[in-house]
Amino acid sequence: MPPERVAVGTGPLRPEDVVRVARDGCGVRLTAEALAEIARSRSVVDALAGDDRPHYGVSTGFGALATLHIPVGQRGWLQRSLVRSHAAGSGPEVEREVVRALMLLRLSTLATGRTGVRPETAQAYAAVLDAGLAPVVHEFGSLGCSGDLAPLASVALALTGEGRVRDGAGALRPAAEALREHGIEPVELAEKEGLALVNGTDGMLGMLVLALADLRRLLTTADVAAAMSVEALLGTDAVFAADLQALRPHPGQAASAANLRMLLSGSGVVASHRGPGCTRVQDAYSLRCAPQVHGAARDTLAHAAAVAGRELAAAIDNPVITLDDRVESNGNFHGAPVGYVLDFLAIAAADVAGMSERRTDRFLDVARSNGLPPFLADAPGVDSGHMIAQYTAAGIVSELKRLAVPASVDTIPSSAMQEDHVSMGWAAARKLRRAIDGLTRVLAIEILTAARALDLRAPLRPARATAAVRDAVRAAGVDGPGPDRHLAPEIEAVVDLVADGALLRATDLPLS
Repeated sequence: MPPERVAVGTGPLRPEDVVRVARDGCGVRLTAEALAEIARSRSVVDALAGDDRPHYGVSTGFGALATLHIPVGQRGWLQRSLVRSHAAGSGPEVEREVVRALMLLRLSTLATGRTGVRPETAQAYAAVLDAGLAPVVHEFGSLGCSGDLAPLASVALALTGEGRVRDGAGALRPAAEALREHGIEPVELAEKEGLALVNGTDGMLGMLVLALADLRRLLTTADVAAAMSVEALLGTDAVFAADLQALRPHPGQAASAANLRMLLSGSGVVASHRGPGCTRVQDAYSLRCAPQVHGAARDTLAHAAAVAGRELAAAIDNPVITLDDRVESNGNFHGAPVGYVLDFLAIAAADVAGMSERRTDRFLDVARSNGLPPFLADAPGVDSGHMIAQYTAAGIVSELKRLAVPASVDTIPSSAMQEDHVSMGWAAARKLRRAIDGLTRVLAIEILTAARALDLRAPLRPARATAAVRDAVRAAGVDGPGPDRHLAPEIEAVVDLVADGALLRATDLPLS
């Protein structure tokens, strides 16, 4: 049975509904209230359609051409020309989930009635999304100001029956053919509609919402990885005590420390060296300070989620139809608020991954691993164990540091200096997606390595939660310690477990 449709109305979308539509293929429907408001505000645009006075986006050109008057008879053609010219993206196709997210968010803005499109245009847009059609959108083309112009124009082009789409099965089709198959009539754009379809931060916001869902899972997974490493490296859990953490009352730190306490509860490995006979005073920073780093990343995530929530409640267009039916130019399309937090999250992802890689490295060095064999090898010298797995993690971490360089501090003038400051928010979102993939892989390598180290600590028994993660890794076809074998498939198996949340489900940890 197909999932229930998400209702798109005059209020803000919920982040979880964006994920459902983008990733789970959930359909959409416009509410009656939205259609009524769309029709009401369209009457404002219709009243201006024959006006001789200049109204941006209705009777003028765009950008630096805004001073040029467009005769009444050419104003519909103006909108089609806008979409065709702005669908100027280049490079690889972006992911289907990104296209569906940006379409849903643009539809949400149309549904507010602040853009002045006709009800039939909004309904056609919803029908394309509901039919599972994903217009081809390219990697490059958005500067993150005046909206994600080229990506949104590629979607609008398909709505008019031009360009190409991917159908629900992923096949590349001419847009006109795919629309006809689903009984969707191509839209003949009327005054202002082309502009309304391309002028929003929907691409970067869609990627932010998806990234928030991913990072909630990954930051909790980072706590799992850290707990396994603390345990298998014979570290102490005493530093995670609630009263110690409360001396520095950051909420993310408290949540991370609570996770570590739960994960290590009942560990026979930790208990084996607890007491007056233990000569270790304190652990290395990558073990001891995990709640502080993971917690700071959590607090960054919370800030980004707050920004996303405000943006989901926004109605972004230029010009916009105000609540009292004025048609006003504005600068709300500037992507700075979204671009900043996208960059901030890339910094956090790089730092969490960097700490994870340092814990992985400690397992492999006999001077720091507290009795484990060199590189966790079965027969050191003949076997190399996880030596090169750490190289892989280190290479990814180095890439994550490059991806942490903020895109939002860059700007490049466009449109003959009319658009002389831009956000680069789309670029920030694209690199964050790569950073999330990298963090997933680095955590997977740490968990793979820690699981092997826990086995090597036998007959000491790990905690219930960490043992469950180790067992989930083994159930995925990754064997325990032994002679060297092809390691890349084992890494990928754990990457998949991290990415789909299977390891978290094994622990019963909530996403915090």
